[in-house]
Amino acid sequence: MEHSTIPEENDKYKIDDSKVDGSKSQPRSYRVEALAKGLRLLSFFTAETPTLRVKELVELSGIPMPTTFRLVATLEEEGYLERTIDGQVRPGTSVLALGFAAVQGMDLVQTSDPNMRDLHARTAETVNLGVLYSDQVLFVARIPRRDGVLSDAIRVGSTVPAVFSSIGKVILAGMSEDELHRTISQTSFAGRWGPNAVRTMDELLEQLSSARSDGYLLQQESAIPGLSSIAAPIRQSGKGIVAAINVAVPTAEYTRKKLLDKILEPLLVASREITLRLGGSIQY
Repeated sequence: MEHSTIPEENDKYKIDDSKVDGSKSQPRSYRVEALAKGLRLLSFFTAETPTLRVKELVELSGIPMPTTFRLVATLEEEGYLERTIDGQVRPGTSVLALGFAAVQGMDLVQTSDPNMRDLHARTAETVNLGVLYSDQVLFVARIPRRDGVLSDAIRVGSTVPAVFSSIGKVILAGMSEDELHRTISQTSFAGRWGPNAVRTMDELLEQLSSARSDGYLLQQESAIPGLSSIAAPIRQSGKGIVAAINVAVPTAEYTRKKLLDKILEPLLVASREITLRLGGSIQY
């Protein structure tokens, strides 16, 4: 009696890579060449080369100009690249979002969490943790003030130019002069920010000098009108300053003296404890 063969339930998902002529099966490639080329373009952006011209991407990748132009246009539309004011391109917010997903698993965020919560409990104010991404600060953790008085413009995954952020300035203060000038250019000061925002390298250098000597930086209405903040550095073993933590408050509720009297000491305690947990050294 002839029996029919009943296919297994998952047979329809199996792929037969054998050739009709019976020769040895060859592995099938599932590579999507256009996607690979787009990812290759993104790989050329580094901390040392945060922006590139399309012509430079052509030279680096060996991909023809028409193809590169289309890839860049597509990556721009999807938010993975963005244009600078001088026509160059740099990684966009979608890349930052992917980076943030990776950052969430970093030791820095996990290690800082209990200290951030303690700082928030002691001050009842918004606590932020940020790292440097090119000439921007990327906010990787945040515990907001409960009454929602502060602007929602800053969220986890948001970026702010480092020259306008207390977190950014504290991190920049740990750089050598050469490294600072490679990171910050005149375009870093572009845009409309707070009324007390620095606008020149000389003004920035003056604030960085104070941050180095004081061990913290206090600013009022530099990044956002109506917002004041005070930041302190976080150091990691073998890497120097890798991040900074700040407390942000409504300017209307805090004079400079009140910020120093109420917020500075618990902020410094948090930054020192996170630094020690990361194996960094405390500098007084």
